[in-house]
Amino acid sequence: MVVLDSTIVNIALPHIQNALEFSTTDLTWVISAYTLTFGGLLLLGGRAGDILGRRRVFMTGILLFTLASLLGGFAQEPWQLLAARVLQGVGGAIASPTSLALITTTFPEGPERNRAFGIFAAVSAGGGAIGLLAGGMLTEWLDWRWVLFVNVPIGLLIVVLTPMYINESERHTGRFDIAGAVTSTAGMASLVYGFIRAAEEGWRDELTIGSFAAAVVLLVAFALIESRAKEPITPLRMFTDRNRAGTYVIMLSLAAAMFGMFFYIVLFVQNVLGYSPIEAGLAFLPVTVVIALGAGLSQRFLPVFGPKPFMLVGSALAAIGLAWQTLISSDSSYVSGILGPMLIFGFGMGLNFVTLTLTAVSGVAQHEAGAASGLLNATQQVGGSVGLALLTTVFGTASKDEAEKQMPGFLAEGTAEQKAEFAQTHQLPAPWGHEVLTEGISTAFIPAAAMAVLALATAWFVIRVRKSDLEALSGSAGPGMG
Repeated sequence: MVVLDSTIVNIALPHIQNALEFSTTDLTWVISAYTLTFGGLLLLGGRAGDILGRRRVFMTGILLFTLASLLGGFAQEPWQLLAARVLQGVGGAIASPTSLALITTTFPEGPERNRAFGIFAAVSAGGGAIGLLAGGMLTEWLDWRWVLFVNVPIGLLIVVLTPMYINESERHTGRFDIAGAVTSTAGMASLVYGFIRAAEEGWRDELTIGSFAAAVVLLVAFALIESRAKEPITPLRMFTDRNRAGTYVIMLSLAAAMFGMFFYIVLFVQNVLGYSPIEAGLAFLPVTVVIALGAGLSQRFLPVFGPKPFMLVGSALAAIGLAWQTLISSDSSYVSGILGPMLIFGFGMGLNFVTLTLTAVSGVAQHEAGAASGLLNATQQVGGSVGLALLTTVFGTASKDEAEKQMPGFLAEGTAEQKAEFAQTHQLPAPWGHEVLTEGISTAFIPAAAMAVLALATAWFVIRVRKSDLEALSGSAGPGMG
């Protein structure tokens, strides 16, 4: 349910935008409000399960996620939907790490637990693909609100069945690093807001400057808190190992590019190509297939070649796919402008996912493996939020410039009805609006490609892990990435 939610809402974005009158730049908050709180509180959620009991915390997270989904489905104003998405992120951050930990405590070590991890991995991988199709069907056949309402019966069923099948875990003593969780999440939220505000009001706007200043203060405070905390939410020593630090940089960079790609391609296929929500969901299915293929290949051949070749090839393919998407235009078709670069990008991401997961826990003590892998997942979510915000800043500037170029043509050739619509919405209609949207998207893919190049450079110059370092881990890729 948590994995599915990251894709099911994407397909409904154009309909959410029209229904609640989001601007394209503000629409990114529908994604970022969820991913920021989910990523920022993920490690705290795992700690809560250890201290308070995993079954209790798991059920609390599911109930919170379910309530937030219900509230979001009834939203009538943009702020109401965004508040619900924040609450969903909190619920997901509580439920997600405890669900994985509960498998460890429920199933004995050996074939039974391995089978449980295999099913968990299959559900996690399938959740993204199912979300694309389910989001399309619910949006087209019912309403965009059902991409949120669908979580309610599932969540209630989970809460009813959990006490019947899952035992409570043993509780451990420990402390909650609330200050670290709050300062890190608030700092990243301020950074994201600064980028989105800059896209709308410019870099000299007082709120833009204030947001970046607040982000610096909060993130510095976070680093100081973590360096002095007895039980920090983010153990800074995890970054002292060059391989692990490099892995986090690669994941952050690739996630930043990936979140932006999915967000803007969804808008392109529905608003420019005119795809229905179901057609848009089907358009993305080939990407999930090649991601799975890449992940399967890397898992099979990691013991043979080691992780670095997969990081290099995967990051290079991601960069090529994103660079190709900078050529997208309003005349591009799905096959010529979308499918090819998405397949290349997706295969590159597939090569990286399992590789990065294993490298992140390589050389880590058994009791810290959860923190190392959890930090990688948090990096993915937070990196995606910041990357999407950065791309939105570029998109906003490029689309504004293109709108000024298209305005004379619209004023000369537009009908009276189109001009009346423009006076209400302040958005140029097709075909002028298509040119504006496409120019913004193609320009936004330039920094996305640069992020993939950063991942490639990090893999080349920083990563030094050998295949022998992964021998003990090669059979435990386990749940993979969320």
